[in-house]
Amino acid sequence: MDLEDVRSLKEGDLESREENLHLLLKRAERDDASATAALRTVVRDYRDFHRSIYCRALNRIEVFGDADLEAPLLTALADTRYNCQAWAATGCTDLGIRAAVPALLDLVDHPQWIVRERVIVGLGVLGDETVVGVLAPLLQDPAEWVRHRAADALAAIGGEEALAALWAEFTHRRYARIGYIASALAQFAPDVIPRLIDAATSTDSDQRYWAATALGSTGDERAVPSLTRLAAEDRGTTVFDGRVSVSAKKGLRTLRRIQAAIAARAEPTRQARPRTSR
Repeated sequence: MDLEDVRSLKEGDLESREENLHLLLKRAERDDASATAALRTVVRDYRDFHRSIYCRALNRIEVFGDADLEAPLLTALADTRYNCQAWAATGCTDLGIRAAVPALLDLVDHPQWIVRERVIVGLGVLGDETVVGVLAPLLQDPAEWVRHRAADALAAIGGEEALAALWAEFTHRRYARIGYIASALAQFAPDVIPRLIDAATSTDSDQRYWAATALGSTGDERAVPSLTRLAAEDRGTTVFDGRVSVSAKKGLRTLRRIQAAIAARAEPTRQARPRTSR
């Protein structure tokens, strides 16, 4: 490691140090060993660096990070004086450090919104069904962004308990607009599709509206008959004046876009297959 690289992040005005960090990240992208070592030093000896340098480095930790940074990241995650817990959570998440889960659980109710957001995202990536009991109540949080992040995290974790928590919110709807719940439920396809098809026949127009949204997001052909029927026949409206037929039409368009994207990704694979001689 070139000590001059490390010094460039410690000395001079902050704007110059931030520019030097940018240059080091560019070098690390090209597998420059000295730059990578200097950036890892920022994480290991984080208290020796300005918080702006640390945070900006952590935002790109995928460029230079490795498993050896686990210990200093866990230390920073618990360091309330340095006040960069949000970025330490990001680093743990991006590097897949599952040992961070207990510390993340302790930060779920942190007073800083950005810490809460990074923590909820981290639990979705690193957690398993044992953290569902902590995330599920966040679906009732007054802040929509918290509910949204919690729904995404539960979908990422998966499993029966996560599905049950999301389905309860879908069914009882403490809040009128639950697109984030519909999107999360779609991630449980194909198992959830029969439930959503049944919900699309509910006497509750709001439930039919969100069932259509979720069905479209599955990209599954089995959803087409229900969406087609709702688009053509349903005249129901929601509590926020949304129309079930409009949701179904949007759902059909979403479903087709998903199917087209899947087909496009598969096309290069088909083209790469060698032809067999007959």
